[in-house]
Amino acid sequence: MFLRQITDSSLAQNAYLIGCQRSGEAIVIDPERDLDRYFDLAKENGLRITAVAETHIHADYLSGARELMERHGALAYLSEEGGPDWQFEWAKSHANARFLNDGDTFRVGNIEFKALLTPGHTPEHMSYLVTDMGGGAVEPIAFLTGDFIFVGDVGRPDLLESAAGQAGVMEPSARTLYSSLRATADLPGHLQILPAHGAGSACGKALGAIANSVLGYERKFNPAFRQALTDSEDAFVRDILQGQPEPPRYFARMKRDNRMGPALLPNACLPQPKRIGADQLESWIGKNERVILDLRSDRAAFAARHVKGSLFAPMPGGKLSVAAGSYVDEEPGILLLLEDEAQLDEAVRQLIRIGLDRVEAWILADEALSVVDAVDSYPRITTRDLQAGCTVLDVRGADEFAAGHVVGAKNIAYTRIAARFDKLPSASPLYVHCAGGLRAAIATAYLASRGREVVHVDGAYGEIPAALRS
Repeated sequence: MFLRQITDSSLAQNAYLIGCQRSGEAIVIDPERDLDRYFDLAKENGLRITAVAETHIHADYLSGARELMERHGALAYLSEEGGPDWQFEWAKSHANARFLNDGDTFRVGNIEFKALLTPGHTPEHMSYLVTDMGGGAVEPIAFLTGDFIFVGDVGRPDLLESAAGQAGVMEPSARTLYSSLRATADLPGHLQILPAHGAGSACGKALGAIANSVLGYERKFNPAFRQALTDSEDAFVRDILQGQPEPPRYFARMKRDNRMGPALLPNACLPQPKRIGADQLESWIGKNERVILDLRSDRAAFAARHVKGSLFAPMPGGKLSVAAGSYVDEEPGILLLLEDEAQLDEAVRQLIRIGLDRVEAWILADEALSVVDAVDSYPRITTRDLQAGCTVLDVRGADEFAAGHVVGAKNIAYTRIAARFDKLPSASPLYVHCAGGLRAAIATAYLASRGREVVHVDGAYGEIPAALRS
């Protein structure tokens, strides 16, 4: 059996290529839309991708399952559980779709996959036990857990409410998750845990940075999992719902699109944005149907000099996906300002993975900033320089804010500002801070692009004068 984890570090997302080396067949679990990576890996190892499976309807990226099934003829194994609101509508009536219920099995070559219903994160969530029948095994070697069990954490049960807007489902989902975790008690402890995410994902609050684990270890040392096995349901529900990070605004759109059907990439190819010159920059400024993303890493340089109306989405800092996903809708065309042309391919991939397909043009940042009339700036101070009487916007998470904050500050997480724009303080200027400066820089740029008078308060939260903090 061949097994390889393919990680998208920008979203901390894991897909898996699993192949039967005897038959040459392979399956991809939870793929993203840019499929060339999976095909290249399969070819390098003498495999051909004949199937795809999903653990659930994802909220943090667009799935590549439809692309694999409709463009490449793969069989798609999808959950039929969860009720009428949690079906893969795009796959219904398709000849290559195979819908699974709890306990169903299927094979790819000599490898058996057994679907286990593991709801809580989402109602339809499936995990898969993997058994290498061709190798003579009679017990599974691995447990593909999707967003059910992570290394060091478990899937968050609040997204249907906090991201998708379904009121009143957060607590019932947490109770369902508690039951699902306890239902794993009879599974063998040797099982490899192969999760869909690692550290940095917004699909949990304490995910570990280790790529995989084993079930017995997680039972002992994964705090949330251990609590589900040993503590009361009420205690688990209370703790699992506390401190979850505010999801980016685009999560609701991903849920919708992955349910109804992610758009197929035109001609099965990545967008090919054209290079523009400085003389064409003016046509991108101040246009509602166009967005400019500045991918530079230096937030101080951005504050001092940036193209008017551009958003700060630092690719080297790993914030391109979350910044674009929090502030950019799917309709506008996108212009990328790059530090180097070598960034282009990865930037395009990160954007199409969250459904931002209209990447139309790019220009080097230095060239764009040479157009004097196109340049803008906003003030930036250190956290030490913040003074009493300022109108403060704290863009940290709610749990960080609850642990301590500037007296009188308004708290809206930077991932939710576009969704709660009407809740911002009306007074100007807005002094925007976070815990270290990066999130505040991203939020400040967005607010400036929307016409707000802003000051970026850059630096460590602990260096804000103690007299100003509660």
